[in-house]
Amino acid sequence: MAGPARSHGMRGALALLVALATGPAQAVETAAEAGWRLLKQQGSVALMRHADAPGTGDPAGFRLEDCATQRNLGPTGRAQATALGEAFRQRGIAVSQVLTSQWCRARETASLMALGPVADAPEALNSFFERRGEQQNATAALRRRLQALPADAAAVVMVTHQVNITALTGIFPRSGEIVVLARDGDGNHRPVARIASR
Repeated sequence: MAGPARSHGMRGALALLVALATGPAQAVETAAEAGWRLLKQQGSVALMRHADAPGTGDPAGFRLEDCATQRNLGPTGRAQATALGEAFRQRGIAVSQVLTSQWCRARETASLMALGPVADAPEALNSFFERRGEQQNATAALRRRLQALPADAAAVVMVTHQVNITALTGIFPRSGEIVVLARDGDGNHRPVARIASR
């Protein structure tokens, strides 16, 4: 019985995703709130693009260990990250883990959300924007990381980059946007909602 029930839930959630992508502004609001509700379910994942960091890519010769060499969050991005963390708390969404890319803009996003201890997950969440040949391996690592998550745990927040999210889901997220993932009947994580940052 559990498998069909999950499949029915996935159909409804996917319909919600379609409504978000194609419906009017009021439907977008409804879909976003439904996305927050889905994050209250055990085993859900908030796969998030880091908050707003002006520019594209990183300067030549950037180093992960030196934030001064990278593209970093601006004032808008810091406000986005803080507001998103507050939105989790206002809605009473429990978070079991916060995982991040090692890029400073992702780490700062995760830290400013203040949802719990932040841990690096480089093999799954680090950007391959400058190394497109790594896309397949990075996406496979992200899938493995998702499959290893406990199905009965509170939501997991993963802060990463546009290229990683698009490779996994086909969705091109805006800065600070959350793609909500839920486990389907086969144990794979699928996108079921989107929550845009304000």
